[in-house]
Amino acid sequence: MKKKAAQWTLGGMLAVALTLTACGKTDNGTTADPNDSQAPVKSIAQEAAEVVFYSNNGDSAESFDYRFGVALRKKFPNWTITYIQREGAGTDLPDLLSAGTRFDIFFQSIGNFEAQAFPAGIQYDMTELIKRQGMDLSRLDATVVDAVKQASGGKLYGIPVFTNNLVLYYNKTIFDKFGVTYPKDGMRWEEMIDIAKKLTRNEGGVQYYGFSHSPTHTVRLNPLSIPNADLQQVTPTINKDERWKQFYQAFYLDPMRGQGYLEGIQKLNKIPDHNMFVKDKTVGMFAYLSSLVYVWEEQFKGVDWDMVALPTLDSQKGVGSQSYPTYFGLTAMARNKEASMEALNYLISDEFQAAMARKGIMPVLKNDAIQKELGQDSIYKDKNWKAVFYNRFAPIPPKADYDAGLVNEYVKAGNQIAFDKMDMNSALRQAEEEGQKKIAAFKSK
Repeated sequence: MKKKAAQWTLGGMLAVALTLTACGKTDNGTTADPNDSQAPVKSIAQEAAEVVFYSNNGDSAESFDYRFGVALRKKFPNWTITYIQREGAGTDLPDLLSAGTRFDIFFQSIGNFEAQAFPAGIQYDMTELIKRQGMDLSRLDATVVDAVKQASGGKLYGIPVFTNNLVLYYNKTIFDKFGVTYPKDGMRWEEMIDIAKKLTRNEGGVQYYGFSHSPTHTVRLNPLSIPNADLQQVTPTINKDERWKQFYQAFYLDPMRGQGYLEGIQKLNKIPDHNMFVKDKTVGMFAYLSSLVYVWEEQFKGVDWDMVALPTLDSQKGVGSQSYPTYFGLTAMARNKEASMEALNYLISDEFQAAMARKGIMPVLKNDAIQKELGQDSIYKDKNWKAVFYNRFAPIPPKADYDAGLVNEYVKAGNQIAFDKMDMNSALRQAEEEGQKKIAAFKSK
């Protein structure tokens, strides 16, 4: 969907944003302070309203409609639900702000939400509006709610609507080819490494890789809950917290030194990715987000696959990856905060969360019945969906608004280690130095 939101000058946008922050409508149509938690609120679903969503995560209009748009338009038929898609020049966040393009709700994944919204100054504390709307956040997984509070000094700039975690996908064809037993839920990391070694081989000129993962996501969601930054010292943790060495050893060294593995990735100059799992079919096991099932629904049709829970490190028995929530937050420029909040309230309702779960999208509600609905409307409903909730979430560590920049440096360090271009100590020192530059650059904005 192209950019269709109202256009006005940046100065006008900010002026109206300040006005909207100060006033709203009561039940009888008079203005009232929306920060007054005692002010009455009624549903305005029968009134005409427009709610504009924006994310710079690259989601297509079709993806937005599949997950949110169709359901919102059905629930609120009198409203206009608009989505601004980031699709190149003119639709990046700074471009929209410079052009005076209004949007009411911004959504992004944890870490990226803070890194994008906070420097732009579009965040809005919804604490009192949440009270007025009667939103019960205790129904949601506490780790994902607490994480956004932590990053904003106790304020609620975002509400988690759906989440993700890491699971282990596996290609049955490769397992069958080499006569290896399929993985199972509840495996220890060492068991997975043993299986990976049996699958890593060069067969008929084709290099097979027993295990791989998505570096950006494993760093972000590391099962050891290592924070990327020391928030008190405002420094990277990469060369100070010894757990990073354990992490890199487990994800970048132990599974990547089987027959031909190192030589293969040096030629590729990359760690085997999801394309190599789904398209090339040369990766036996791949640790990735549980959302890949619905994001790549068509691509998965060409693979005989299934999934199991992420194997656990010995020190983390029963604990998988961190949760990876996506936050939806009102913006300071939101024109109709009441409608926007009502839309958000619907997105965390039992009705919507259950429907979303059936599509294979991981809900945020602490509701066993809804969690059991996961994937039941998917064409892959026969897959091992219980793997997604098999492990407990690892705690989400404190995050800084500059976290995203540190993640990029930590991923580079992992690649240097995996490709045998640097020993671990040197790679971590370099990542620390580059991370400190990233923090300084972020703070200077």
